[in-house]
Amino acid sequence: MTSNLGQPQAFFKKTLVPVLADLRLAIVLLLAIALFSISGTVIEQGQSLEFYQANYPEEPALFGFLTWKVLVTIGLDHVYATWWFLSLLILFGTSLTACTFMRQLPALKAARSWKFYQKPRQFEKLALSTTLDPDQKTSLVEALQKNRYKIFEEDQSLYARKGITGRIGPIIVHASMILILLGSIWGSLTGFMAQEMIPSGTTAQVSNIVKSGPWSGAQIPKDWAVQVNRFWIDYTPEGQIDQFYSDLSIVDADHQELDRQTIHVNQPLKHQGVTLYQADWSIAAVRVQLNNSPVLQLPMAALQAPGGGRMWGTWVPTKPDLSAGVTLLTTDLQGTVVVYDESGQLVSTVRTGMATDVNDISLKVVELVGSTGLQIKADPGIPWIYAGFGLLMIGVIMSYVSHSQIWLLTADNQLYIGGRTNRAQLTFERELVEMIESTHQSSPPHPQPDPQPQEVAKL
Repeated sequence: MTSNLGQPQAFFKKTLVPVLADLRLAIVLLLAIALFSISGTVIEQGQSLEFYQANYPEEPALFGFLTWKVLVTIGLDHVYATWWFLSLLILFGTSLTACTFMRQLPALKAARSWKFYQKPRQFEKLALSTTLDPDQKTSLVEALQKNRYKIFEEDQSLYARKGITGRIGPIIVHASMILILLGSIWGSLTGFMAQEMIPSGTTAQVSNIVKSGPWSGAQIPKDWAVQVNRFWIDYTPEGQIDQFYSDLSIVDADHQELDRQTIHVNQPLKHQGVTLYQADWSIAAVRVQLNNSPVLQLPMAALQAPGGGRMWGTWVPTKPDLSAGVTLLTTDLQGTVVVYDESGQLVSTVRTGMATDVNDISLKVVELVGSTGLQIKADPGIPWIYAGFGLLMIGVIMSYVSHSQIWLLTADNQLYIGGRTNRAQLTFERELVEMIESTHQSSPPHPQPDPQPQEVAKL
């Protein structure tokens, strides 16, 4: 009586696993992953609905079908976090695992074992084979040892191999790709990305989460905040931005400093698995003084400058009843501020630390307060991905090592020799020929029979 439990097991082992281990399926899955990864690179990820409605309208649709509705419905606005992309990764990883256990490991096991040839006709199946004098066997064994072959011998048969590393390489390649996939999946599920614009001299909690995985709660910092001690920009002599810097402190709930570092582009701060990158900048406020008044800090708003540049501006009242005032505009943190009156006429240009007379008062620009734009990320899968890429490079290098095998058999007063390799066929042929030729050079000459005595002519 057949057990019903055995039927699913037999189906899984005989039908499903061979399909998963099929190289054609792995290639199709890899192409699909590459295609959707390209779409995630071309199509902006994690933007607002208004952004996609503006850039991917229904009329005219991009390529005749790609509209904002299609993007949002399918999930092309966040490709790497969709269930179907993660499913592709899992299926590809499963296919690699099945191929490793069904094909690569058995191939390695077969390569590690050895089989002696016992009959001369077995050498006919080899592409490279010949016969030698049995006396050349000793010299041939020495040549095999010199060429780093591992030798196994039994009675009149000998088996030699080298390059078993070449059989291990593909297994390491598969394992590294599985590790990369696991790291990508884990990072998508547990990682997050936030963007914060923090004015200089203030402290902010990480709260503006742009993208996060379903299990990212443990990664988002709740027991520490970011304090911007100072933000500044270095400019070139031509007035262009050379680099911008942020002096950051990580502080706990009691404002005790846990870590401090000055960051700039390509030099982030890392704390408890969270990385803070210097990504953007802005002007948060301007500090001014009217006559002998206390210093006032007024927020500055981002404006659209002519020609598409960046500009910030604010309005400064010059009368107590707010019935009159001037507009301050600036384009950078170099300290130059342009002053306009109510009619839009240019009144003056002033630098920080200097004063100008407007509406019968002295207006002094004390300081421009910059804001640092930080991109804050946590991806717990990154170490796995880096380790996977490291193993991948090692595995690819190992895969280029040729696995070469040579058989010897002494039978019928002849030495049969043959061999094969899985790659670099010409190199293997040249090596085998050189070893055979070396045996001819080192073999002692066969003794020649004494010549028959010549008959001396009689006189």
